[in-house]
Amino acid sequence: MSPVSLSYSCGPAGPPLLGRTIGEALAESAARHPRSDALVVCHQGVRLSYAEFQQRVSETAKGLMAVGIRKGDRVGIWAFNCEEWVLAQFATAAVGAVLVNINPAYGTRELAYALERSGTSTLLFHSHFRQSNYPAMLEEICPEVAQCRRGRLRSKRLARLKRVVFLGEGKKHDWLVWPELRSLGRNISDELLNIRQAELTFEDAINIQYTSGTTGFPKGVVLTHHNLVNNALFIGNSMKLSNRDRICIPVPFYHCFGMVLGNLAAVLAGATMVIPSPVFDAARTLSAVEQERCTALYGVPSMFIAELEHPEFNRFRSDTLRTGIMAGSPCPVEVMKKVVERMHCRQITIAYGQTEASPVITQTSVDDSLERRVGTVGQAMPHTEVKIVDRATGRIMPRGQPSELCTRGYLIMKGYYRNSKATREAIDAEGWLHTGDLAVMNKDGYVNITGRARDMIIRGGENIYPREIEEFLLTHPKISDAQVVGVPSAKFGEEVMAWIRLKEGPPISTEEIRAFCKGKIAHFKVPRFFRFVKEYPMTVSGKVQKYRMREIAIEELGLQDLAKIRTA
Repeated sequence: MSPVSLSYSCGPAGPPLLGRTIGEALAESAARHPRSDALVVCHQGVRLSYAEFQQRVSETAKGLMAVGIRKGDRVGIWAFNCEEWVLAQFATAAVGAVLVNINPAYGTRELAYALERSGTSTLLFHSHFRQSNYPAMLEEICPEVAQCRRGRLRSKRLARLKRVVFLGEGKKHDWLVWPELRSLGRNISDELLNIRQAELTFEDAINIQYTSGTTGFPKGVVLTHHNLVNNALFIGNSMKLSNRDRICIPVPFYHCFGMVLGNLAAVLAGATMVIPSPVFDAARTLSAVEQERCTALYGVPSMFIAELEHPEFNRFRSDTLRTGIMAGSPCPVEVMKKVVERMHCRQITIAYGQTEASPVITQTSVDDSLERRVGTVGQAMPHTEVKIVDRATGRIMPRGQPSELCTRGYLIMKGYYRNSKATREAIDAEGWLHTGDLAVMNKDGYVNITGRARDMIIRGGENIYPREIEEFLLTHPKISDAQVVGVPSAKFGEEVMAWIRLKEGPPISTEEIRAFCKGKIAHFKVPRFFRFVKEYPMTVSGKVQKYRMREIAIEELGLQDLAKIRTA
């Protein structure tokens, strides 16, 4: 078979990879565009030029040094989108600390696991997220936090957690608050900060992001300056970003989508980060696009759908939009076309990837035809290899035949934190990351995602692994067994459905199960649908047939039309 007919592709070798830290990348942009807007946070009334943004990052970095943060220390951030999150992202990178992204929707069980597993020494946290009371949740897993002085902590359960910094208002205890942290930086000279930064290399680990795990708990993906800076550079190049662009970023920062495709890509291009609201709100996003004259808009498909279907959509102007990214879950072709036509995003792109790949593996370009931009997930990014292999034999498939997508290059994570076994399972001896996603490559090297070899559910851009929910549901005293599958959703792409087998005794209601889940697991993991059964569809060898469960659910819930929607 001719090599050109195999499902293998390598992105272009140019532009060259950057050997820079995140701090160096910010300094270069600030020097080139000191007066241009760097950060606009609509809900906080924040507007900073690049010169001002770099100054605040430096003040924050010095504050971290003043409280004892050293190179390699893990700094967790548990907060929604805000100025403090962006400053923490760049300030931790500036001092060589490892930022640990903690999902704002986490319940106490997930929070405790992330803090323990990552060895977080400093936690930055807000007051609340939706119905979650962060201080109360933190006290539940770490009672000592109520007595700590000036944020200094000694915890029996969380032995490595040494300090907490409160980002909100109305603190309950003698916690260090964000303005105090920044003011402490006055005791650190520019020379000391420069010495610290000179110790850093672009190969240093700088970020841990937790992805939902197939073995019951999330795994911590370790990423470097080199991973993130270069991925952000090539993402921006695909959209032809420049200092004239203003990017509306309603996607969460705790995901790569917000912090890499959004914040870091903007900084590398000298573009403006526009943050419309703490959490996604369709009206506030549309308002930010109009008021800030945004040229780019990001979102998972469900966000774009909510914006298009908002009853006051026509009241907002969006004619300044040029480009953007739709990603995070399968992108319906018809939704993409509506975004092009009704939101004026004539150069909208699709990106595909996963956290373990920093995250973008393939992306469409603004120069691609409309059909390719709305109907595929694009080609391999620069300096990135992609191949589609037979999962049984490892042989590269002919083009046009679907199987598992693998990728290799600068973008591959250092590994899963403190989990060498899982790392070896994900990255083979030749350095290929096995994504677990099924894909097909056409004759021109463009890729379509056709399904998932693993049973991961993607709901509104959130990666959900059924095993984690199943193990949690089994802690309910009345549940004998639980199997979780994803079913199609017009709004979120997929919804969570649980098939439940009960123990002998009085029955329980779906409301009782949801109440049991509330506050303990993230809201988006709580099943939307339930089915109580005596047995599951099984193979001859006794394995549960989840594909069959999904087929039955689609039929019973009347979701056949949604299951047929074409995506890229």
